[in-house]
Amino acid sequence: MSADREAQDGAAVRLPPPVVPLIALALGVGLQLAWPLALPLGGALRYGGGALLIAAGLGLILAAAGLFRSSGQDPKPWVSTPEIISTGVYRYTRNPMYVAMGLLQTGIGVALANGWVVALVPVSLAVIQWTAIRHEEAYLERKFGAAYTDYKASVRRWL
Repeated sequence: MSADREAQDGAAVRLPPPVVPLIALALGVGLQLAWPLALPLGGALRYGGGALLIAAGLGLILAAAGLFRSSGQDPKPWVSTPEIISTGVYRYTRNPMYVAMGLLQTGIGVALANGWVVALVPVSLAVIQWTAIRHEEAYLERKFGAAYTDYKASVRRWL
């Protein structure tokens, strides 16, 4: 971590996390054109399942963003965090926005019947873990100490 990042009150996240699933979507579409990996789903399952996953992802993002807004916080991980949010969807997952990104990517892949987009979901989440979550958790542990480690012990990272 650079000295500038250490001096700043925020997590040392350099890549905005939403960029990761967007890159995976583009890569999945490109791979689908080169080496098709279709999902064998009928119309109702394909579009209905995709729509359900997308709706769940949007719902999680809106719920988490609403908690940030109501507490006066900025959801950008590199911005200072004045308090730990542990209510609402944060009672069930420490990372509802990242879970939502996975749901959105899966839903889009299902709706497109694109197996590559779906197959890249675990890769996207692993990249988010490496580029964002580990930095966020280190920052929150430094800033909040036992309050954050107690929260970590009681709420799962993903689900």
